[in-house]
Amino acid sequence: MNSAQQTVASARRQVAPRRLPLYAFFTGSVISYVGDVLTLLAIPWFVLQTTGSVTRTGITAFFSTLPMILSAFFGSALVDHLGYKRTSVIGDIASCIAVALIPLLYDTVGLAFWQLLALVFLGGLLKSPGITARASMAPDLAEMARMPLERANALSDGLSRVSRFIGAPLAGVLIAVIGTSNLLWFDALSFALSALLIGLAVPATPPLVKIGEHAESYLAQLWEGVRFIRRDALIMSIIVVVLVTNLLDAALFSVIQPAYIKAVFHSAIPLGLLVASLGGAGFMGTLIYSAVGHRLPRRSTLGITYTIGGALRFWVLLIPILPVLIGWNIIAGLAIGAINPLLDTVIQQRAPVEMRARVFGTLSAGVLVGVPIGTFASGYLAAWIGLRLSLLVMGAIYMAATLSLLVNPTLKGLDQKE
Repeated sequence: MNSAQQTVASARRQVAPRRLPLYAFFTGSVISYVGDVLTLLAIPWFVLQTTGSVTRTGITAFFSTLPMILSAFFGSALVDHLGYKRTSVIGDIASCIAVALIPLLYDTVGLAFWQLLALVFLGGLLKSPGITARASMAPDLAEMARMPLERANALSDGLSRVSRFIGAPLAGVLIAVIGTSNLLWFDALSFALSALLIGLAVPATPPLVKIGEHAESYLAQLWEGVRFIRRDALIMSIIVVVLVTNLLDAALFSVIQPAYIKAVFHSAIPLGLLVASLGGAGFMGTLIYSAVGHRLPRRSTLGITYTIGGALRFWVLLIPILPVLIGWNIIAGLAIGAINPLLDTVIQQRAPVEMRARVFGTLSAGVLVGVPIGTFASGYLAAWIGLRLSLLVMGAIYMAATLSLLVNPTLKGLDQKE
């Protein structure tokens, strides 16, 4: 650290901690995460109710996830141009408008299926840059509050998980009480509240690159993140595994599980309870990992928790006894609570600070690229071989992917803590 950096660091230590922006950031993120969960459950249920087609449900999930991949990569440098706070607020506002238009059109002039696809596509365009922006602003807010970065990361991930605990049963109850169309209005409101809170309480973050400056090198800036990840064999190996598991998780949550629960239980409430139990236990798992994770071997922890929390959940779903399903989702949630904080720590240690948004954006695009394929294909897969056989096949692929973490020699580097 040079003398100028030491002077800045010393000055920051002398300033009293500012915790309000970080707490406002956490609160706004929770509200936005709850909105994401409402969308996750309301949109597929809306399509199933209005069309009765599992194939169209898969197509809708495809159009909602495809723009997230495009914007995660191409929007990562845009985050540097707009600034973290502005990008986060714009992402929430875009989600608010796109979601609100669905019930508005449906209840007034009518909503054609192609119009629904267009709205979910537009709603996803700025979602990934918003997520990238929040992940990028967290270290600065943690420093401002003088909170250890590891704790801030654990809390941020834990809050995203506990939001499932709040949002999923809320969605299930509201669907049963007021209907899916009216639930979407609450969904839109949650994004508006998040934008308002972060917009008012979080300090402005200046753009790292002024808009219009070096415009000709925008693609070159994007490719810097790609080149960094491509040269890191450990991160590349992780991306492959997470890509496969995200593909299968998206197919399960967006298509297969809603259709299976509707066919077996004929109600959205069990679906909400399952997602809630997974999210609530995931939050507890994150807290447990924040306390003991630094003592655990990373590689075996990742492989074991990933297998318990992911692959086995597909097969247990074949036992249509709600208490059993809820119980296993709690076990799975406790396991998966370690995954995101562990991976975030590894990436933060290996990625240059000045490339933070581009690395996170490129990683997000890389691990999300299979999601629209999975959601699109899962509807046709279920129509072809049935829901039960689909769960068996998907669980087997998931297990092969997660167990590879324990045998891939490249991942020995995970236990080299810096």
